Amino acid sequence: MQVRPWGWASCYRTCDERSQPVWASPHEAWHALGMSDRLEPARRLVADAVRSRVVGPNADNRAQQLFEAPGERWFSEDRPIRIIHADSCMFIGGLRALLFQSLHPLAMAGVASHSDFKADPWGRLQRTADFLAATTFGPESESQRAIDLVKRVHVRVVGTADDGRPYSANDPHLLKWVHIAEVDSFLAAHKKFGEVELSDEQRDGYVLDMSRIASALGVIDPPRSVAELKEEISSYRNELRTSDAALDAAKYLLITPPLPALVRPAYQLLGAAAVSVLPIWARLPLRLPWLPLSERAIVRPAANTLTKTLRWALAPDLPY
Repeated sequence: MQVRPWGWASCYRTCDERSQPVWASPHEAWHALGMSDRLEPARRLVADAVRSRVVGPNADNRAQQLFEAPGERWFSEDRPIRIIHADSCMFIGGLRALLFQSLHPLAMAGVASHSDFKADPWGRLQRTADFLAATTFGPESESQRAIDLVKRVHVRVVGTADDGRPYSANDPHLLKWVHIAEVDSFLAAHKKFGEVELSDEQRDGYVLDMSRIASALGVIDPPRSVAELKEEISSYRNELRTSDAALDAAKYLLITPPLPALVRPAYQLLGAAAVSVLPIWARLPLRLPWLPLSERAIVRPAANTLTKTLRWALAPDLPY
């Protein structure tokens, strides 16, 4: 029996789709209490708004191609990568990853010179979400297609940073930094805001799962356990520093995102949650605050409520 992802990955499911639930959840209790009908308009409003931003207009087609199409997958349904990448805390992990990755001047130089994240932030989000969904849940053909597309784009991302050093998006050393910053961010976000608590063995399994994607992209000897991941991050510490491009990106992501006033508070809460799971040493170069009491008492509880709301809104089986 196939377990369909819920959380951010269920953005690919339409609001009208219904199926018998294949996991235990609070949905059934709410449904039994008769709450589903009364809350359905609100759920649809939230789900449609998020889905249009994360997936775009082709959600139905991509759902068929990724989740319904027959064929072998890179990862079986019980693998940790599916647990983490199906959860709505991925929104927090993604923001954390962008902030963390920006600390490498050469990686940030490539983003500043070649990325369209400011001109087309939603398009960038949709392409990133599609890559994660394709490699995690899609058949092998879709996973490989996503890898090949990224490699073709990386060929064009070459140049010279402000300090005179050349950079290339296909440089295995830079690829590894982007990879480990992403893996560490998704693990950190899931540890604080994930629906399911993972064992140490599962956390190691997630790093191992992600190493397969990294190797396919050209990363040489990616980490395969949490211990190796921590060692790799430590090995990059002397290369990480602030830059004008990194500060500009942090300001754009956290303070001046191109969002309507109505949804800006929710987004800024996601941003505050992302900052709260960054290590202190990574916040200082980005001039991000460290407010431990406020984070524990206000930011994290509020962010937990928001991620639960997103799970509810995007759940593909029964609304609650």
